Order: sequence, then C-alpha cells, then structure tokens
Amino acid sequence: MDVRGDFIIVGSGIAGLRAAVEMATAGDIVIITKADPSESNTEYAQGGIAAAIGPDDSPELHARDTIAAGDGLCDERAVRVLCEEGPRYTRELVEWGARFDRDDEGRPALASEGAHRVRRVLHAADATGREIGRVLWERVSSTTRIRVLQNTLAVGAIVEDNRCVGVRFIGDRGEPGEARGRATLLATGGAGQVFAQTTNPEVATGDGIALAYRAGARVADMEFVQFHPTVLEVEGAPRFLLSEALRGEGARLVTATGEPFMTRYHPSGDLAPRDIVSRSIVLESQRTSGPIFLSLRHMDADEVRRRFPMIAATCLKAGLDLARDLLPVGPAAHYLMGGVETDLDGRTSIPGLFAAGEVACTRVHGANRLASNSLLEGLVFGARSGTAMTGSRREPDLPPAVEGSGVFAGQSPGRKPLPTPLHEPEIRELMWTSVGLFREGAGLADAVAVLNQEQAVLDDHLTAGAGLDREGWRRASMVTVATLIARAALRREESRGGHFRTDFPAHDDLKWKVHISDHR
Repeated sequence: MDVRGDFIIVGSGIAGLRAAVEMATAGDIVIITKADPSESNTEYAQGGIAAAIGPDDSPELHARDTIAAGDGLCDERAVRVLCEEGPRYTRELVEWGARFDRDDEGRPALASEGAHRVRRVLHAADATGREIGRVLWERVSSTTRIRVLQNTLAVGAIVEDNRCVGVRFIGDRGEPGEARGRATLLATGGAGQVFAQTTNPEVATGDGIALAYRAGARVADMEFVQFHPTVLEVEGAPRFLLSEALRGEGARLVTATGEPFMTRYHPSGDLAPRDIVSRSIVLESQRTSGPIFLSLRHMDADEVRRRFPMIAATCLKAGLDLARDLLPVGPAAHYLMGGVETDLDGRTSIPGLFAAGEVACTRVHGANRLASNSLLEGLVFGARSGTAMTGSRREPDLPPAVEGSGVFAGQSPGRKPLPTPLHEPEIRELMWTSVGLFREGAGLADAVAVLNQEQAVLDDHLTAGAGLDREGWRRASMVTVATLIARAALRREESRGGHFRTDFPAHDDLKWKVHISDHR
C-alpha cells in the first residue's frame, strides 16, 4: 500500500500532533503511528507542563532553571525559544479547551517540581499528557486533510537526490508500503525500552533515531539518559512512575526506618535535580543495606487522593495506599536528552527530514532535562517544525559539534563472534547493568563490543536486502540505539548530568564541555 501527502508525520504524541495542527491548512497530511494513536510517552506524562505564566515567574527565570539543570550543556538559543514561546503555546491549549486544574480564583493551579525555583507546572490532576493529547487530537480530527495510518510501523527513510521524500512502512496487516511527501517529520518519542527498567511504554524503542541514523542523519548527545528516581518497585507488578509532582507537593524519600535522607546528598533535598536524586537513592540503599521508600504519610490523605487519583488507583492495584503506606521506589530509564540533531525549526542534516520532541536533539535539555520541560518541548518545537515544513526549502542551521570518533567501531580484540543474536531481554539487561545509572570503562567497553557485533550483523542483513518483520524491526531499532548510547557513554570520560562515570566522577570542562554528533 502506497500513500501520498504533502506532509508525512511519524508519531502521534504531542510534537507530531502540534505540528499537524500547524500544517492543517497547508496541505494533505499523513500521520503514521505504530500502535493506537494514544499509545505514546505523551499519554504517560503525569506531572505537567512547565511554563512561565505565574505572577512570580518569567521566561528568564525559567531559562535559568533549565540551564542549571542542564549541567553546562544547554544551547542557550534553544532554551530561549522554549521558555519565551512556551507561555503562548500553553495558553493556546487553554483556549482550545485543555482542562488544567484551577486554583480558588479560577487561574491555572501551578505545581512545584524538582529544580524549579517557583511554582510553574500546569497539570490536569496526574494525567496531564493524556489531557493535552485529547485536546490536540480533537483539533487534528476536525480537519478532513489528515489521514491516520494506525498500527503502522515506519522502517526506513526514502532519500532521493540527497533529500528525504518520505518513509517506507509495514502496514497493520504486515504489508509493505511507502508514504511520500514534500517534507517528513519524525515525532516518534524516546527509547526507554532499550533498558530493562523503564517508565516508558512498549512503543518507546527509538525507532525514529534508528531510522534517521540508518539514512545518514546526524545524532548527538546519546550518552545523556535521564533516570527517573521514583518508580514503584513491587515484586510481580509492572514498573510505574510516581510523578515528581508528589515530591513537589511534599512527599519525602525515606529509609526503611522512616528517616529522610536527601539533604545529606544535596541542599535542595527531595527536589534536587533528577540525576542527583536517582544516584542518591542507590547510594543510600547501599549505605543502609535496605530499600528506599516514598512517604506521603505526613500529608492530608484526602487531598493526596484527590490530587493524584490515577497514581492512587495504580498503587491500590499493587496493594498499597498512596496516602498511608511506604511506597518502595528505585530509579528507571525515563528520558533521552540526545537524539536526531536538529536546528531550532526541526530540520535535520538531511534536507526534507525534520524531527521534534524526544526523538530530536535541539540541545535544549543539555545533559539533564528539567522536570516537566518535555511536554513543553514537544509543544513548542512541534509547532515550529510544522511552520518550517510548510515554508520555503532551506538548508538546516545546525550548531557546530565535535564529530564522533570511529575508534569504537568493529569487534574488540579477542572477542569471539556470538553464536546466536542477543534477544531483546538480553539487550535490555546489558544496557541496564553496563550502561545504566552508574557507568565505568570496563563494563562500557564490554557492552560496546557486544553491541558492535550485533550492529554489524544487522547492517550486513539489511545491506543484503533481507527483510524484517515487525518484531525484527523492533529489535533492529533497539540494537542501533543501544549501540549509539553505549559508544557515546564510553567516549565521554567525565561525569555530567545524566551521564555518570565512576572512573571519571568529575566534570572536565576543558575537554568535554562539548556536544558530540555521530553519523554513518
């Protein structure tokens, strides 16, 4: 099955939908989504969307908090765009009917989250992403010029004369097809599923990053993975995110004896940046030889259940009372700061190919994303990408970057070829144990060697023209993205933001205060 449109969008989260709204009157749009349209990281975003709309806030203050969290690697141009344009696009959501929580005077209720100096997070109870997705889908559905291909997996970019003219896909019945248009947007979200422990849904396998990289696009900052500190850890139950908004409203991290401990590791305590909180939980668990818990016992129980109904219901299914029980927590992979390198209008290094949202790397988050800036990023840069895709053709204005070295390509000396390919659980476990929260050279080198082998076999398979089914493409995406993350983590011999090396625990601004891009 082949389809044509003026614009092709791969992904149905906030970035893709906001771009579609922007392009709705400019031409025919084809949206390709690999599952049900609601199955995206946007749908799972609990806490809220940050925007400087409060009386004690400003875009300048929001920018300062964003840059501080980014640990020296934020692109200040991108941060200015995010923080200055964010209030306009957020108010637009309100005008379109977004049901954000209100205070007693009818204004949007603003919450506090880690590393924000003022309350600036709009929320719809604890299902903010779902509410934003609802509003944008209603907006998209009101136009007749948008066609949605559900349960359709994009597997490759179509590049002709050095320009992207669409994507190849596998349809909902397994049939191959092509979607062609004058501009293509990747809005496929993140890649948390490459790790054994993650907050991300099953669809978050890094498909857009892998697709762009195979096509020759530049990717950048792949070593910077954010691990969310408070993920519910109950044996036999799926991992579930306990939103940072809980700590913003007063929840505390405690030991098994009920002792708060975060001020031992950072003056901001429970609201320190996520990378610090995540590592502190592990270190405190090792120090006490026991589990770590999130406690809301000191808070008003009725107010807790009212403010966080979805989280309360999920905890109840796991046999826990959100307001009364100690909730066992630990870190899990949550967000990828790196991705397909773009300019501030979503253009990648391949003309005609755009990217927005978590799949993209505008460098707005630096080495560590500020809480609740992810939905804002999708909203702002999705809209900007949509505008750019409808405009005149021009070359991307990518910022300078250091080219990644090919030193880690190929097989490590003495390592024998693997007798069988790694299965998905093995890839995820390898990434979690060797490329996770705490990294060190020997473990990273072993992971790179294994993954390079897997990538070489995959490249040979695809070069030979052999086909893959949906599961094969899922594994292919995971292998490619895992390899890029592991190589980048081994290359960066310092610690910064979400990237922590036990053998290089300090910053090295002289050598490593740089962005590094990779391409085929």
